[in-house]
Amino acid sequence: MQDRKREVAVACALQLPESGFMEVDESLMELKALARTAGADVVATVVQSRSTPDHATYMGRGKLAEIQDLIDTHEAELVIFDDELTLAQLRNLEDALNVKVIDRTQLILDIFAQRARTKEAQLQVELAQQQYLLPRLAGRGKAMSRLGGGIGTRGPGETKLETDRRRIRQRIAYLKRQIDEIRSQRALQRRVRQKNAVPVVALVGYTNAGKSTLLNRLTGAGVLAEDKLFATLDPTIRRWELPTSGQQVLLVDTVGFIRKLPHTLVAAFRATLEEVMEADVLIHVVDAAAYNAEAQMQAVLDVLAELGWAGQPLITAFNKVDTFARRSAVSHLLAQTPDSVAISALTGFGLEGLFELLERKLGEGLVYDIYEIPYEEANIAAAMRETGQVVKEEYAETGIRLQVGLPQSSANRWAKYRLHADGSR
Repeated sequence: MQDRKREVAVACALQLPESGFMEVDESLMELKALARTAGADVVATVVQSRSTPDHATYMGRGKLAEIQDLIDTHEAELVIFDDELTLAQLRNLEDALNVKVIDRTQLILDIFAQRARTKEAQLQVELAQQQYLLPRLAGRGKAMSRLGGGIGTRGPGETKLETDRRRIRQRIAYLKRQIDEIRSQRALQRRVRQKNAVPVVALVGYTNAGKSTLLNRLTGAGVLAEDKLFATLDPTIRRWELPTSGQQVLLVDTVGFIRKLPHTLVAAFRATLEEVMEADVLIHVVDAAAYNAEAQMQAVLDVLAELGWAGQPLITAFNKVDTFARRSAVSHLLAQTPDSVAISALTGFGLEGLFELLERKLGEGLVYDIYEIPYEEANIAAAMRETGQVVKEEYAETGIRLQVGLPQSSANRWAKYRLHADGSR
């Protein structure tokens, strides 16, 4: 099947007093990458310095004339703005430029609509689209009818434009109920995992940082890993055995983050991201080869803070350190970031250091004691080996003696096997 025709686009941004030139340039480069992922080629960019956005057209009239010249020169059919536009701005810009106009939020929502494969992801994306669409419903039907399909019009954005607000609100309520059911199912699954005392390790990071590649390297999960933004949306959970200790953990791969991630998406994907909130340890995967790696790191931490994350044990894995030159370049990041390690998920470089850090982090929350398990209940000893960290193991006349660190829930569960100071149970 042939790829659909790529749209020709012009990208636009404002440089406000609080934004430096480099920050705007980095954001525009990311916008171009998002457009490429969505199916458009950005042929020109326009930046205007202003104290505030124009309330009617976002940019000044002079810049609109410049944009119009670029549209005519390149036969562009799409203009993308790097910030979220109001309904009035969208309508006025489309009237002035006579082409389709979308903002960064619409672009990201469009990519998510393309990438959603499971019912869960589709529900979450549609909820975000409907919440974005509702306040912008009035006045958009005529413009979108004139401009046709393509980026910014996929999914429910195309089929719901001519419906009224009441029906959209009903749809939003239905989607929320469906997602709440998913959240309940996830909560039940988490309770089962907690009962079995299997630690959970969540991979978080900027989109395209290499989380899925790392999951594949560690577990052979076969998750799609492409050099594209938001290559995967659906959480993947795999059981994995730490090579250093044999401890069993569950690895969770989550959706990637990005700067200016639409709040509607953060809210819609909260059910998925709750896996992060319940994790025993987070591995923050950072693209060390990115020119703006530190800005990407901060963007991830900002989203986690928005989700209410606070204080979970965190390991920072600087990924894509595939060459000696890259290892040297990342040394300053390692020096200033606690509990960090340089790795290459592609080649396997540095993974031993990651394992050691992870084992230490998991061990910080364990309760260490000596247990004696009767030989006829050897399955309990096997479960302890899987869920905890064994310091010493010996075979006594009366049973298997384990000096082991266990999660508090497991320590309580197997308290009857614990040995007292005098050697009795």
